[in-house]
Order: sequence, then C-alpha cells, then structure tokens
Amino acid sequence: MRVMTQMPSASADARALVLFSGGQDSATCLAWALERYEQVETIGFDYGQRHAVELTCRESVRTGLASLNPAWASRLREDHMVDATVLKSLGETAMTHDVAIETTEAGLPSTFVPGRNLLFLTLAGALAVRRGIGVLVGGMCETDYSGYPDCRNDTIQTQAETLRLGLDKPMQIETPLMYIDKAGTWEMAEQLGGQALVELIVEETHTCYLGDRSHHHAWGYGCGTCPACELRASGWDRWQAAR
Repeated sequence: MRVMTQMPSASADARALVLFSGGQDSATCLAWALERYEQVETIGFDYGQRHAVELTCRESVRTGLASLNPAWASRLREDHMVDATVLKSLGETAMTHDVAIETTEAGLPSTFVPGRNLLFLTLAGALAVRRGIGVLVGGMCETDYSGYPDCRNDTIQTQAETLRLGLDKPMQIETPLMYIDKAGTWEMAEQLGGQALVELIVEETHTCYLGDRSHHHAWGYGCGTCPACELRASGWDRWQAAR
C-alpha cells in the first residue's frame, strides 16, 4: 500500500479525491474534477481484478491529462494505491476469478463484486480525512450500471452520510456520470478536453473485463464481447451518430 498522509493547507471543499481505476469513466471524472477543484488527488484499488491491466494505465492517463491543460497540471497532485484484495478472498465473481460472465440466480451479473464500492468509498473517506479533503469523486452511474445496487444514487448518498457521521467530518460524494449514459460520457469528455481528451481515453484507458489489450477498436482496447466492451462500443456508436 502506498499512501501519503501529510495534510496540505487548502480548504477541504477546494480539494477532491477521485476514485481512479484507469478506465474510461474514472478518467472522465478526473478531468471533470480538474476543471472544478484547486487540488485533485487520486486513489486506486487493487482488489485482485482480472483486468488488473487497468492499474498499469493509471499513470499514463494522469500524465496525459496533465499534458492537455496547464491548469490541470498544476491542480493534479498525489496518487495513492490501496490493497483491497480482501474482496477477492470473500468469494468468486467474474471480476476477480476465471468464471463465466452471466446472470446469477439473484438476477445480478456475475461481475458484481458485493461491497466493492462501499469498501472503496470507506477507504477513500478514511484517506481523505487524513489529507484534509472533503470531496470524493466517483464514476458510479445509474443509467449504465448493469443492475449493480452499489452504483445507485441512493446508495452513494447514504454512504456519504455514513462517512460524515462515522468520520465526524464534512464529506461529499460527487458522481458526475450518475444520470448520463455511455454516449453522454464520451460527449462529456469532448466538452471537457476536446478531441485530445477523447483520444487519450481511447488510447490509454482500459475498461475490458477480460483485460484484453491486444485488440484495438475505434473506441479503445478490449475483447469487444464482454459487457464492458459492448457498453463502451455502443456508447461510442451512439455518440458518433449524434454528432
């Protein structure tokens, strides 16, 4: 685990901690935060994911974002990586083990990792308090969320209240993608950083659940058949058609 614990002087509501996986959604959220906050830090989680290649993409995306905009470069601060592999030890899912991606008896995709976002937000909140940060930013989305209950706005805002009570500090959770679909996410990226940001997301981020970076598509790298690839591809096609 690599975590910085010193507390810079900027006010808590002027600083944000972005849950940053290395994927399309979190990269877009990081650009969104860099437009709005004086200082922005990032946190990533190794939870034993099959697509751990996403973690290797994080630094190139951060570097790329800083190169796109001098203001973003000055606002982008420390990155933190946290070991959350306890999630993998709790049981099999298609995100953490070599099992089929399918709908389970509970009616949820087998890619659902119970408690993942709840744990991520708890760990991020604990770090944010130590860093003097009062805003967390995550890429959770109700529109394209595959039925994951921990992506719903009610869940996220209830978790925000839990953090405020449990940490005894002001804590907001911002979810800029909550009510837009994947086409809207591509559009947001273009609005934030133009074609250069779109190209950075295409070339450097990773979303494919199977960790495939051997196949390149107009929308980026991936197997092209897993649910994450299908969602990203269909969003790209809808966005392109509407331009």
